[in-house]
Amino acid sequence: MNKDAFRILSAIYPDDINFLDEKDDFRFLASVLLSAQTTDKRVNEVTPVLFARYGSVEELACADTEKLEEILHPLGFYHAKARNLKALAQKINALGYIPDTIDELVKLPGVGRKTANCYIGHILGCGAVIVDTHFSRVAQRLGYTNETDPGKIEVDIRREFDEDELFRLSMVLNLHGRTCCHARKPECQSCPVKAYCSSW
Repeated sequence: MNKDAFRILSAIYPDDINFLDEKDDFRFLASVLLSAQTTDKRVNEVTPVLFARYGSVEELACADTEKLEEILHPLGFYHAKARNLKALAQKINALGYIPDTIDELVKLPGVGRKTANCYIGHILGCGAVIVDTHFSRVAQRLGYTNETDPGKIEVDIRREFDEDELFRLSMVLNLHGRTCCHARKPECQSCPVKAYCSSW
């Protein structure tokens, strides 16, 4: 597998790539949970309101569900998100800590593999493959995977890239998908890695 495209993009994009504003471990995990089926911009608008109202895991664990739903309403799917967020806070409050492995993280309410990988990469600084629509699209076009199932994509990427490359790869390909390699109208003419792209 040719990794030149990744190296070119990695040199172009910022060293520190973040889409969500929250840096605290629990608040970040909660933000990723809330980001499903909505934009990061919208999440970044809602989380300051949420955490101004509920400043700790304990407070959120005891939150009134209807009041949570009012705050989360702009994100869509607010009934499920309020329920999952409160259950997540209750579980972490009971545990007294946030797990530090993917296998344990995905046992938490509302936490899937993508959310767990986001936490592992951003908060713990470990190898993580964050498979979302942007990452999947760019990885497929660059020939890093032929799979469409997120789990199988992650397996392909982990097999072909070193552990210390995984999180950087996740963020770089995600950002490239957002800024250049769009789903419907990719900016191929200005793409710095078009020579490696199967769509070109």
